[in-house]
Amino acid sequence: MPPANYRGFFFGSDSNALIRIVFIDNKKCQIYANVLWMKQNKIFAYGRHAVRDALLYAPRALTKVYLDVKMVDTKLRRQVEEAGVPTAKLSEGMARSDMRSGTAHQGVIGSISIPQLMLPYHKFLESLQATPSTMLVLLNGVQDPHNVGAIIRTAAGFGATAVLMPQIGQAPVTGAVIKVSAGMAFRLPLVSIGNVKQTVLDLKKKGFKVYSMAGEGAQNIDTEPFGGPAVFILGNEGSGIPEDIRAISDTVLSIPIDPKCESLNVAAAAAVALYAWSSKVK
Repeated sequence: MPPANYRGFFFGSDSNALIRIVFIDNKKCQIYANVLWMKQNKIFAYGRHAVRDALLYAPRALTKVYLDVKMVDTKLRRQVEEAGVPTAKLSEGMARSDMRSGTAHQGVIGSISIPQLMLPYHKFLESLQATPSTMLVLLNGVQDPHNVGAIIRTAAGFGATAVLMPQIGQAPVTGAVIKVSAGMAFRLPLVSIGNVKQTVLDLKKKGFKVYSMAGEGAQNIDTEPFGGPAVFILGNEGSGIPEDIRAISDTVLSIPIDPKCESLNVAAAAAVALYAWSSKVK
């Protein structure tokens, strides 16, 4: 995070990203290249399991499947054909590039439409029914795609209704997110939201109790009774949840850990928090 004595401005590096550059004391120049927004229309899902999950749970989002001529999974080929998804040959160049990135594609790559995968917030809010067992996860600045994927998987595992993700300042859904989520990114609704503060206020009007997770939270998660519809906010790996969001939360929860450990990874904290909720509500 930049220190207090900075001034900065914004500019677009291209049509997809907004970069912040910060100058300090007018003498030394330090650059903070934070991608604040990434406009994505398409990502790729790698491997047979990911493509099969897309076919089963998010077929509208799967726009094309690239198949290696040597891929012998006839069942998957048949599923793709029956679903009417267009196919194309997985080129050697595309495969080599993918293998250099360290991603195993097993001879099949699916092209995923982000607009078809992500649920618009207004549609989600209109259909949302708040019951005592309704639980949502709201990401607020989580930057590591592996953390995002792990949180989505955890949210699905403990009965979340949806995962809400802001368009700005948040790691977007990527192939890595899908892989780490073990396909849960196709099974659990992912909701694209705008302003986090307004979203929290909207959900409170719906009857949700809002929990912010912070190491220095006033309420020990062990003694929180839960009950009623709940929203868990998970913040940035470094700076956590902004003060204005904490201020409008109903409770700031802390997870008791051994003092020799400063804090938990955000994905690990999510697992503990959602398990604690699930054990008392489900």
